Amino acid sequence: MKIMNIELGLMRFKDSLKVKREGGKRFIFDAIRKKWLALQPEELVRQLVILYLLEEKQYNRNRINLERGFKFNSLQKRFDLLVYDMDVMPYLLVECKAPHVPITNEVFEQAAWYNMELKVRYLLVTNGIESYCCGINYDNHTYEYLKAVPDFT
Repeated sequence: MKIMNIELGLMRFKDSLKVKREGGKRFIFDAIRKKWLALQPEELVRQLVILYLLEEKQYNRNRINLERGFKFNSLQKRFDLLVYDMDVMPYLLVECKAPHVPITNEVFEQAAWYNMELKVRYLLVTNGIESYCCGINYDNHTYEYLKAVPDFT
């Protein structure tokens, strides 16, 4: 199976980000949660992905859920970004890493473990530079690397 890095072009959305400096610290505005967050590298990637999903892929902002906790094997876990379809079923799980963190098998395994509970149709893993997206077929127990992030349906 061929693994394909897909180019999301996230940096073209950087001018749409709201960033401020306060007390020597930098903050970024999260338009989904409507609050200012500490500007960390992973948060920057997450906010760029949100803009990509909203502006490029026309995802519905009301279907995007961020950094929510859930139980997995009696352990408390937290996903980065989860999109629900129009039937409010998990559709796309996004695992964001800081740009300096390479996308490795371990990163994919983390997202795959989270997905065992969520059962999304699509899985996206990105550090803002490298991005990989899979479509998952639960009936056949297969997955396929995609050439692009699916449009919102």
